[in-house]
Amino acid sequence: MALVALSACGAGEETKTEQSAPQVATLATPEPKRTGSAQPTEQRPRERLDTTQEEFLAMLGPYHKCMQEQGFGPKPEQGPIGKPRPGNAKEAEKYEAANRICEPQFYPLPPWEKDPANPEARDFALDVVKCLKEKGVKYVEVSEDGISIAFGGDQNDSRSISMGLDLAPECERKVAAASK
Repeated sequence: MALVALSACGAGEETKTEQSAPQVATLATPEPKRTGSAQPTEQRPRERLDTTQEEFLAMLGPYHKCMQEQGFGPKPEQGPIGKPRPGNAKEAEKYEAANRICEPQFYPLPPWEKDPANPEARDFALDVVKCLKEKGVKYVEVSEDGISIAFGGDQNDSRSISMGLDLAPECERKVAAASK
């Protein structure tokens, strides 16, 4: 009875139609946060920690199509991340202009765990480093960017580098599974 009396106190200015409309609770999915880019990020594919090379190359399809529309088709001498390498300074300038158009729209986003937009990405990297150290990788740390992992340290220890590269995917999956 007290709740009815309290709710009636503020209801004086509502119209009759508002009072008679039933109040129904609904579940709504919040819209994802938008970044500063003009295009919604939902249109860009996102890598996963377990994305295979074949899956990544398939994700690059729209990016390569856009680059081709800008005058840069996929070339056999592609860079390590699937981007064509320009041949000379003039071509490099044209490439950069085309890439400024295509990358924000079509180039795959990194896995969420490694995305600079993720406020928990540094924690993920720290947990991966901890896992790697537990597995015997001696020289490993979070890079200056706060997200990447650096192997070998100042000693450029080849054992830490090779072990780290081999064990990193396993540790990443372990840390990601533990955070869910």
